[in-house]
Amino acid sequence: MYNSTSGGYKGPRKMMLGSSPPPVTITKVFDAWSKSGSRACPSAHTDDEMIENENQSLRDRVADLEKKVHEQTDEIMCLRSTLADVLRRINTIEGARDTRKKSSSRTNHQPEHPFIASFPSSVVNSHSGGRATPTKEGVRLRHHHSDSARDVSKRASSYVPGRSPSATQISRRSAHYQSTSSLYSDGHSSSSVSPAPSPSPTHAQAQASHHPVHHARHTPSPSPFASPARPQQLGALNKRWASTSDFATPSHTARAHSPTPTNSQLSRRPNSGSLHNLNNLRSSTSQLNLTRHGAREAQYNPDEGVVKMYLRGRPLNLYVPTPMRETYNPSGPTAQPPAKLKLEWVYGYRGRDCRNNVYQLPTGEIVYFVAAVVVLYNVEDQMQRHYLGHTDDIKCLAVHPNKLLIATGQTAGHDRRDARPHIRVWDSVSLNTLHIIGISDIERSVACLAFSKADGGSLLVAVDEAPDHNMSVWDWSRGERGYKLLETKCAADQVLAVDFSPVDRNTIITCGKNHISFWNYESGMLAKRMGIFENRERPKYVTSISFTDTGNVISGDSNGNLLIWQRGGNTVCKMVRGAHEGPVFSILVQKDGAIITGGKDGRIIEWDRDLERTGNVIEVPEQFGAPRVVTSGRGTQLVVGTTRNCVLGGTFTFPLRPVMQGHTEELWALAPHPSQQQFLTAGYDRTCYLWDTMAHTIVWSKDIGEHAQSAAFSNNGEIVIIGTTSGRWFVMDSETREMYSQHQDGNEPIQVLRFSPSGQYLAVGSRDNNIYVYQVSEDCRKYTRIGRCQGHSSFVTHLDWSADSQFLQSNSGDYELLFWNAGLCRQIVQTSQMRDVEWASNTCTLNFSTLGIWPEGADGTDINTCAKANQSSLLATGDDFGKVKVFAFPACNQKARCYEYGGHSSHVTAVGYLHDDSRLISTGGRDTAIMQWVVSAASSSPSSSSSHR
Repeated sequence: MYNSTSGGYKGPRKMMLGSSPPPVTITKVFDAWSKSGSRACPSAHTDDEMIENENQSLRDRVADLEKKVHEQTDEIMCLRSTLADVLRRINTIEGARDTRKKSSSRTNHQPEHPFIASFPSSVVNSHSGGRATPTKEGVRLRHHHSDSARDVSKRASSYVPGRSPSATQISRRSAHYQSTSSLYSDGHSSSSVSPAPSPSPTHAQAQASHHPVHHARHTPSPSPFASPARPQQLGALNKRWASTSDFATPSHTARAHSPTPTNSQLSRRPNSGSLHNLNNLRSSTSQLNLTRHGAREAQYNPDEGVVKMYLRGRPLNLYVPTPMRETYNPSGPTAQPPAKLKLEWVYGYRGRDCRNNVYQLPTGEIVYFVAAVVVLYNVEDQMQRHYLGHTDDIKCLAVHPNKLLIATGQTAGHDRRDARPHIRVWDSVSLNTLHIIGISDIERSVACLAFSKADGGSLLVAVDEAPDHNMSVWDWSRGERGYKLLETKCAADQVLAVDFSPVDRNTIITCGKNHISFWNYESGMLAKRMGIFENRERPKYVTSISFTDTGNVISGDSNGNLLIWQRGGNTVCKMVRGAHEGPVFSILVQKDGAIITGGKDGRIIEWDRDLERTGNVIEVPEQFGAPRVVTSGRGTQLVVGTTRNCVLGGTFTFPLRPVMQGHTEELWALAPHPSQQQFLTAGYDRTCYLWDTMAHTIVWSKDIGEHAQSAAFSNNGEIVIIGTTSGRWFVMDSETREMYSQHQDGNEPIQVLRFSPSGQYLAVGSRDNNIYVYQVSEDCRKYTRIGRCQGHSSFVTHLDWSADSQFLQSNSGDYELLFWNAGLCRQIVQTSQMRDVEWASNTCTLNFSTLGIWPEGADGTDINTCAKANQSSLLATGDDFGKVKVFAFPACNQKARCYEYGGHSSHVTAVGYLHDDSRLISTGGRDTAIMQWVVSAASSSPSSSSSHR
């Protein structure tokens, strides 16, 4: 999941475990460098937009590298700990070997477990935790019967620190390690289970020999190469591996009990024989723990009524409700979801970094795209249709000369097989896909597209965003996959636009950074001529191109100039200096020969066919952004797409009005209204929007001045709370937008806000690992903090209130599920007591009711959000792969059936049902799209859209 605060690849739930601040990344250094460079060069102001695009491209590449680094951090930490533990054991073994050579004779012995078999027999003897008694068969291990050597792996989940285990607390069915304290706080113990720390030298081998299969099945380590987690003696049970940071910076208390070797121990290196044993250890351990991921590996203990599931090798105990204990079967049949979704409306438009992507169709519909959806919007009838054939970000769009066929190109996605970059040619009437082109030929993304015009649109030209910027020409109608006529390197730098001449069949024009090129296609060959500026100022970017009715080329550049290039040549025949103050983003040539241009200065200017001003100018309001693309609408109307993701409509006589608006930066906060058909969204663009789902319009918007992370309505809908990334949260009137107060809880982002069902409390979950509980009074306008819930070892991700407003359940970034007494702000250690509590909502992705939403191989961060319907047994989820899924609630079986829906091209950050469950709202992260889905009853028979996972 993308995270702009840590390099740009995952959401706030994707950072390393723990609450340490993110390091200074390469991206931040690059940003500082680019900003300082911009200040140092006065002439660079006109090139800011193009430089920003280049910077964004480089940031994306750096973010990919940082993503790989962050993904491997956990494994490196575990490997470091494992290596230290192995070296300690090797040193102990080798020291004991020398001692035993003098005191006892060697005998042949075959270890009981394949893991022990990788060590010499003397290792077993020296590490057995008991006396070696010679027998005819070999050496028999005799265990001591002291309390410290008991098999604590059989203790019950209700173990309380400081209380000696009784007979009823020892289970013979399963083994699990329950967290009993936190390294980061003095709070109560955790109900989630963690990998047990490495055993002490005295007892580890004895337990491994006595329960060989037991540990292999039930105690995986967090990494495939980490040593198998085994129980310690009772004296060390208070140590919990809360996160990988424990291995790097353990607390003083943890160091006292930790078996991690000292520097002197690490300085001694094992000999070759020990290295051989280390390799055996690594291979055997990886086989034991490699597949311990996801709900498919869940194990059920019917005696205790506990289901144990694994996420990234970490076990988690989930308690089955009492009415289900006798009949529950994790692998049993699952119910079909009682309802389906249908995409009704998409809010948003991608104009911040795309060009020439808004057109008016003869049907009266405006066609544009956002995320992985092409929207066909009839403004007069207030209806949308959607083309959903793409699997990731759409980057460009071209309309065929017949105005019925459309070509769209996408970028590479998460799945290299199903989301490869390609072009889709489809029918705008039926929305059927006709051809899929370039699925194995395009490397990175389709930067720009164009149909030929002089021959009726038989050819299609495309430019790849790969480093070579290859340009390919296709006979797109030949076969389902089209036929590539030729391919050549287009330019060494970024290409911004490509187009066919409307009068010369074989002429293609490309433009971009430091170039404008004139191509002639003939006899299967492309001849290239670079544009010659002669003694005129050469721009850094040629930003836009178009054609007059006589075939002359008009170009706009980053200096704000307009140039006319003679038909058939590559020289300038006329130039208009300073047409705009800044880059010229769009050039429109109308049927009567008039020319309309839009620039970064926010102005839309009309020119006659000789490039003389007519006096008609439109000033685009600053809140809508600069005009990115200007196209003809019905009659004299203009349709304008802007850099702030807005689509506007109007004329030179009547002012522009918004047709579609959207967020411009990463989107995280979503709050459905508790009693009306409205919802609120907010994101990193510092703007909050209240949307009406029936009118499909914005009720109001407000700039809060900070990056928004979370939001919540009060139970009566009169107050809305906005949480920010700085730890500050605002109390605001939902109608007048008046700010009543603001509060500060730490300096980390406010991840989640939730009012209790009674309306008396507000829970604030923070990235600083704490949950702050407030008393609510004076009609939700006054908030008094009553306490802080401490106990999580990583940042809080989700929380829910019980129906009686007495308890809280919460998840954290290291896959914990904790329970709290909200009034006392105390953790409930006996988590088995919470199995029958009724919860008012279900947004926690890790609990018994959501066990079945986790696919095989999930790493615990793949599912970002979930929401239960208010009045029906329906559960919706959003994941890192842009999918919205619907399950029957509770989804407590391992192979829960679901309906899966695409549309988002980024991680889905939030889902939520309206108060009457008639619609579901989903928000995308970097795609900034908001999607409104209609909830309708599913048919009785399974359909093709349902899936078994």
